[in-house]
Amino acid sequence: MSRLNRRQFFEASKTALPATAVGLTILANARSARAYAANEKVTLASVGVRGRGSDLARGFLERGDCEIAYICDVDSTQFAKADRIAPLQGGKKPKCVQDFRQALEDKSVQAIVSATPDHWHALSAVWGCQAGKDVYVEKPATHSCWEGKKMVEAARKYDRVVQIGTQNRSAPYNQAARKYIEDGRLGEVHMCRIYNQKNWANRPVAPDGDPPAGLDWDMWNGPAPQAAYNTNYHRYWNHIWRYSGGDIANDASHQIDLARWLCGVTHPQTAYSTGGRYASQGAAETPDTQVAVWQFERLVMTFELTLYTPYMLKTDPEVRNSDMFPLWPQNATRIELFGTKGLMVVGRHGGGWQVFDRTKSRQPVVKDQMYGRFPDVDHKEDFIQCVRNRKRPSADVLEGHLSALLIHYANISYRLGGQKLQIDPASEEIEGNPEAMGLFKRTYRKPYAIPEEV
Repeated sequence: MSRLNRRQFFEASKTALPATAVGLTILANARSARAYAANEKVTLASVGVRGRGSDLARGFLERGDCEIAYICDVDSTQFAKADRIAPLQGGKKPKCVQDFRQALEDKSVQAIVSATPDHWHALSAVWGCQAGKDVYVEKPATHSCWEGKKMVEAARKYDRVVQIGTQNRSAPYNQAARKYIEDGRLGEVHMCRIYNQKNWANRPVAPDGDPPAGLDWDMWNGPAPQAAYNTNYHRYWNHIWRYSGGDIANDASHQIDLARWLCGVTHPQTAYSTGGRYASQGAAETPDTQVAVWQFERLVMTFELTLYTPYMLKTDPEVRNSDMFPLWPQNATRIELFGTKGLMVVGRHGGGWQVFDRTKSRQPVVKDQMYGRFPDVDHKEDFIQCVRNRKRPSADVLEGHLSALLIHYANISYRLGGQKLQIDPASEEIEGNPEAMGLFKRTYRKPYAIPEEV
């Protein structure tokens, strides 16, 4: 059995990896980045600072070569976080604004970091590109198929670096897995299974009401259709169609992007999805049980979702950051690739990968393997280096768009009762199905609209 650790892989990657992986700086600690003079620091605006947004802001600051000039959040109660950021950048307190367009008008801001709800991802990125800013935007890239086309157009037209927050593409262990497959060591891969299984409770239906003090509800609602404030819209948006696409979009976008990258595919020929909201009734509109199937040339890719399975476990921090593999049969976010020469099981966000051969004496036979680490630091490094050298990042906007298309095609099929969709790869549109094309693009609410001409 051959084994690769991170150092061995990085040394080998200098000559063996595809161009997209060569030159990555592997950082054991964010603070190990070269210390730049104050006038060389990358000036950022943090857009959306609740939860993941705060983590991203802190992570970029810990590098030592970035500065947060703005905190932008429609909820002004989040502005207190500026006081926590100031000590991390020499006492310089970020400006606080509810409308991030004010930050876009500031020429000193080089890039924005967008961690908004899903329905704002594309618009924040397009506006950022139009303002001449580079963009780090959280996954999933888009809320609809059409949005992704506009994001790519804007990034290319304004020559902007747009990195999607799918960190797995910056992970050395995943780059090694991709090369392993490209080199034919797994044989021909004709089947890929993607899993997203967890325990996420539904919420009871709640009446409309008044938004909490400090919240600009009109802007939070943004590109979505006009709606009165509802606490479930505000706090449970991942499971409401107008704001997201359910957990296939919210969480599984990581695995779907990684699987598509590992398999080396772009547009599916067909897409199909079925399922339902079975475990509990309440505010959620999106499914708690979902199966999707995408047919590519000589490859079938499947996806399975459950949201009532507490015995399925996401890879925990100890496994993510050590030489340890998950318990694969109960790993909630694994990917299985079936090749003619072996089965590869891959973990996202650390967890590593193993290749299994035929059992011997009823015991597993591990043919090859590599441990993994959580690649958050690596992904930020990739983005900042691309801001400096103007190269395309590991999770370029086009890749984010292509992966989001799989999610949207599946959800369109699901929402139409499990219709099998035929995809035209040239236009990315759904052939011969006006009803499905009705879900290809949303109706925007001015002024929160992506223009036809970006």
